[in-house]
Amino acid sequence: MTPSLKAPLNAEARRSAFEAYSAATAENPLDIFIVGGGINGAGAAFDAATRGLSVGVAEMQDWATGTSSRSSKLMHGGLRYLQMLDFKLVAEALRERDLLLTTTAPHLVQPVSFVFPMKNIAERAFIGSGIALYDAMQTGHRAVPMHRHLFPKKLQKHFSGLDPAKNRGGIEYYDATMDDARVTMMLVRSAVNLGAHATSYTRVTDYLRRGERVIGVELTDLLTGDQYTVHAEHVILAGGVWTGDEQDRVDAGQGLEVLASKGIHITVPRDAIQAEEHTGVITQTEKSVLFIIPWDEYWIIGTTDTPWKQDVAHPSATSADIDYVLEHANAVLKRPLRRDDVLGVFAGLRPLLQPVSTNEESSAKVSREHTVMEVREGMSAIAGGKFTTYRVMAEDVVDFALRGQADAPKTRTKQIPIIGGDGFEEMRLHAERRAREFGFDAIRTERLLTRYGSLLGELFAMMEEDPSLAKPLESAPRYLRAEVAYAARAEGAEHLADVLARRTRLIYEVTDRGVDAADEASRIVAAELDWSEARRVCEVDTYRAYIQAHLDAEDVQTDAEAAALVEPVPEVPALI
Repeated sequence: MTPSLKAPLNAEARRSAFEAYSAATAENPLDIFIVGGGINGAGAAFDAATRGLSVGVAEMQDWATGTSSRSSKLMHGGLRYLQMLDFKLVAEALRERDLLLTTTAPHLVQPVSFVFPMKNIAERAFIGSGIALYDAMQTGHRAVPMHRHLFPKKLQKHFSGLDPAKNRGGIEYYDATMDDARVTMMLVRSAVNLGAHATSYTRVTDYLRRGERVIGVELTDLLTGDQYTVHAEHVILAGGVWTGDEQDRVDAGQGLEVLASKGIHITVPRDAIQAEEHTGVITQTEKSVLFIIPWDEYWIIGTTDTPWKQDVAHPSATSADIDYVLEHANAVLKRPLRRDDVLGVFAGLRPLLQPVSTNEESSAKVSREHTVMEVREGMSAIAGGKFTTYRVMAEDVVDFALRGQADAPKTRTKQIPIIGGDGFEEMRLHAERRAREFGFDAIRTERLLTRYGSLLGELFAMMEEDPSLAKPLESAPRYLRAEVAYAARAEGAEHLADVLARRTRLIYEVTDRGVDAADEASRIVAAELDWSEARRVCEVDTYRAYIQAHLDAEDVQTDAEAAALVEPVPEVPALI
């Protein structure tokens, strides 16, 4: 008997969502329909669902495929924003980080320390005052320890990979890490758990209008080709770098101006940089900051900040980008990193807000942190902000959509955990016993806990029913076969790339970018999703070609050259 699952994203849930879309008529519309399944769209869906509203959310690719799976993987206040005197943004982000750590996502967000190395006494005084202010802005119950000064000998004992000739001690402070793609997907599941309807691989082909007012959307299911008309009281656009395209589609007379800025990260093995503690490094560059982030069995290093003028659907890293990151990391490290140390590379696009174009009749809420704006009657857009403040952005955009309603329900996202967070500590106790039964060591058990939280019980049930699922993948032993099966059974994975790039992160965790595990993983997914052998082979071949195109792009110097290599090669096969 198949174990029951909590709010699964699966074929049955997908069918149910499309049925709900079809039932959303002009006489019986959804309260809110959200376009975009990145962190802003997922957050807005969860927020609206906590208010008891009827909600739909559609994403044209997999959940978090764009920017929301390619961030620095940090839940942080943004130390560098203090230099810009953006105190409100930092204070808000710190409050949200601590809320995630203590209440709403203790399973997905973990504290981590960073060392800020210093070159001289003057730098220690300047940076130290900023970090002291950063700590002082963390009001209420502290979720992380206070900062501390590390003098040269202590710094070397703490993080021996730093070059003592280049660094004269440092300061250690705390922030938090997370898996951005998992947070986004789990928010979608959280929304579904509260009654929302969610579909990935669903394209908005047009917007319904009644006069000047937007009253819904026209959708195409990209897995079947079926089309749907969905009426809604209000449409929320959470399109990120696609915001301009969607505003053009709806003929918005006003809107948010969003530019794309590329940020890339590399990953290197843990033994490439020596550190005695689970500690990262932050250092200033001439443009921004560079993070060296401890993550599982490797390091994430980044980022860059360069304008992207190519197709926003295909960001890619170049050889020049990788060399830039290596150069700035090597400026503080004892053992220089080389290109052959690089395990993986990922590139994402930040949606940077430009001055808002409005007229005297427009209604907009504008802040330096993020902007919510009515781009057409019945349709609002949100852009800007930080991943860490997604909950605040979601609350703002849903409040904005409901403005004018005297009895509008309030958000409950401060109290309701993301799915898997409720009962997390109880599951931790339970998991230790079950892990021994399956022969899992402490590292694997902790990794599972911080990926699934209290939902880990569902994987244990699957492995109990089918013991073969408790085995690691042969070419990627960091992950269990059960995790691949669960991705297709409960986490909305529709394609092989969804599993290898976002449910697991093999796309940048191993040198082959997940290619060696593709065949085994595809057979597990095929059994779950009832693929034909031809479909399975197509998924594997498509993924391999996609990876090769990006590897080729990493050998060229310019964005235009890289884009020419990756744009013709899709991540997933076109089914219709």
